[in-house]
Amino acid sequence: MLGWFYLVVAALALGVLCTAAVGELLSRPVRSTIGALPPDLPAAAVLIPYAGQEQLSGWQSRGNSGAGAVLLLHGVRSDRRQMIGRARFLHRLGYSVLLIDLPAHGESTGDRITFGVREAEGVQAALAHLRREMPSEPVGVIGISLGAAAFALGGPNAQVHAVILESMYPTIDEAVRNRLETYLGSAGGLLSPLLLWQLPLRAGVSPGQLRPVERVGGLGAAVFIISGAEDRRTTADESRELFRMAMEPKQLWIVDRAAHVDLHALAQHEYEQKVGAFLARHLGRAPANQAETNPPR
Repeated sequence: MLGWFYLVVAALALGVLCTAAVGELLSRPVRSTIGALPPDLPAAAVLIPYAGQEQLSGWQSRGNSGAGAVLLLHGVRSDRRQMIGRARFLHRLGYSVLLIDLPAHGESTGDRITFGVREAEGVQAALAHLRREMPSEPVGVIGISLGAAAFALGGPNAQVHAVILESMYPTIDEAVRNRLETYLGSAGGLLSPLLLWQLPLRAGVSPGQLRPVERVGGLGAAVFIISGAEDRRTTADESRELFRMAMEPKQLWIVDRAAHVDLHALAQHEYEQKVGAFLARHLGRAPANQAETNPPR
């Protein structure tokens, strides 16, 4: 009997140590050297200060005057290169685009990934940069996962007229539980409190600060929520709840047979039709070489 007791204690201790290691890995900065600008995207490198001594790295491409500008925000543990396909598509339509590395990602500074809180400071700095550089342009935002959450957690911005939120988690509690259950089965959900408990210690934020579902209704912009029908990290039902909480005008697209993947790469033609029409409608111009689509399901 005593042997079983020690075995259980050892298993619990191992679980705690493994969870602590995962917490360290998930919040650690993800540095990478981005390299040269894509040759088919005319752009210039930019450095944008934020939060005092920190700075964002990015690329800025100017489009047609009056067409609008779109800020592109990548997902967690990625960088601005994830958004190059979207930047090319938007550039073809005449938009200006700004691609940034979120704080603690790519070539931007930052000591921890905070799952949206400090990243929101970087997003607000990028929007302020667009306001200085292109004061008369209406602005749209496309954010994936962490990028979407960082925009939502930053609250309303009068400059932003349209926002596309892709695969955005509603609360950090659901995000952690879904991911643990994806990799470890139903038992993985039992470990989620251990990961959430580490947030204040490692990232300096609390789970209560990481609830985009409570912010999406007050963004003050047209909202287009996109998610994969087979996504187990941000489920279709969770995306429908985000849509329910958003204010009009709003749209929802659940992409058939899509998991937690790059939805532009998976369904490029349909994505560009729907997103292009949405941006054209809410940034006040007709899309170039692109027909209006039917309202999404």
